[in-house]
Formats: sequence, structure tokens, C-alpha cells
Amino acid sequence: MNVDLAVAALTLAGVAAVRSTWSPCGLSMLATITPLAERGRGHRYRSTATWFVLGSVLGGASLGVVMALMAAGVGALVAPGTVLTALAVVAGAVTLAADARIGGFRLPVHHRQVNERWLDQFRPWVYGAGFGWQIGSGLATYIKTCAVYLMIALAALSGSPYVAILVGIVFGLVRGLAVFLGRHITTPVSLADFHRRFMAADRYALAAVVLCEAGVTLALSVAVSPWLGAVVAGVLSLTVIASSLRRRRLLAPRTTATVTTPLVKASNET
Repeated sequence: MNVDLAVAALTLAGVAAVRSTWSPCGLSMLATITPLAERGRGHRYRSTATWFVLGSVLGGASLGVVMALMAAGVGALVAPGTVLTALAVVAGAVTLAADARIGGFRLPVHHRQVNERWLDQFRPWVYGAGFGWQIGSGLATYIKTCAVYLMIALAALSGSPYVAILVGIVFGLVRGLAVFLGRHITTPVSLADFHRRFMAADRYALAAVVLCEAGVTLALSVAVSPWLGAVVAGVLSLTVIASSLRRRRLLAPRTTATVTTPLVKASNET
């Protein structure tokens, strides 16, 4: 087992799960499974939310099983630890570039959302656990951040099936517990106020996940070689500077040229 990759994967599991709460599915759960909504359907919020968390943990465990199979395959290769860590650095650089939109680069994501018709067709424990499993599995619904991809890559490269399953469970648990953020939503006013404040924090959540990806990539590069760490640190610094300059240029007020029209004085000839 590669300890560095295991720690990095567990860190990414929590960060990716938190960031994923701002996905359309995460937002819809914060509006769908609330005391206000469940009371309107004649159900108990705590019961439905508990089923949601249980389903999300199961979904994370399902993803963990897939990652465990991948980790078992990596472990069977008996590859040197530095090689695996170097591959993780490459994966970190790619996902960081995608989340930071460096040069307009993006990775493909999944745009599927849960089926809201379940709310009318099934009992609370069915749609609670069902929605939770889909969201906790990470890849079944909308993917908000490429940190999910990095988490999977690191868990597989760790070479430990047990670590991979634990990473999946942590991811699913954090995603599921996010539903309790809406435990105080009991009126339409509190619902609107919560979502207004929640969306205002979106850019901070994005900045946090990008910083985490950068930190993980830098730490792993140092583990491979101090020289590689210095190179990665330099590239990250130049990228931050270039991104800041670009943002200032975009936000700078644009001056428009003033076109003056000569006044023509008309005179009447006699």
C-alpha cells in the first residue's frame, strides 16, 4: 500500500464530496428533502434524511468496490511506488487544469439528475435511499468537480482494496450528511434564504477544491522527487499569476472612444 496515495485519496474523498453538494442534484436534494417539503408530503424529515444518508453510504461503498477491483489490479502489477505516485501527479495536474479551467481545458462530466417522479411513486424510504445511492455513488448523477476523478485515480493507485473501499464510504457518507444542511428549512422564506446564501458560497467552494487539488499534486510531486516538486511549484505559481492577470484584465473597465461630431452652423443667406 502506498501511504501517500492513501492519505491523498481520503482527503480528496471529503473535499470532492463537499464540492459535489453544489451540483444540480445536490441542490435539488437540499430543496426536496427538507422539513418543509417532507411535511407537505405527509412524511417525517428525519426518517427520510436518515434513509438518504444510508443510501448514500451504500452508494459510496459500491463505488469503493469498483475502486477496490482497480486497486487490486494495480497491486498485482507490483509497480514501484515512485512510478505510481508520478502517475498520481499527472492525474492531479490534469484534474486541476480542468477544475481551474486553465486554457479553457475541461474533462467530460455526467449531467444526469435523479428522477423527481419517485417522490410521487414511492415511499419515503425508497426515494430517500434510492436518491442517496445514486448521489453517493459519485458517477451516477451530475459530476460537479473533477476531484471525483482524481479521488478514484488515487484510490486505485494506492494498490490497497481496503483503502479504496474506505475512500468510497467516506465520499458517500459526506455526500449523504449534506442533506442535514437543510434541517432548518421549515418555511418558504427560510428555503429561499438558505439557497441564496448557499449559492453565494459556490465560488469559495470551487476555490477550496482547486487549492486542495494543487496541494495534493504538489505534495505527491515532492514525494517523488524534490526537483519535481520544485518544478510543479513553479508551474503552479506561474499559473496562478497568469490566471490573476487574466482575471484583472477581464474585470478592468473598458474605455470606449468618444466620437465627436462637428457642429454645423447653418446660416441663412439673404
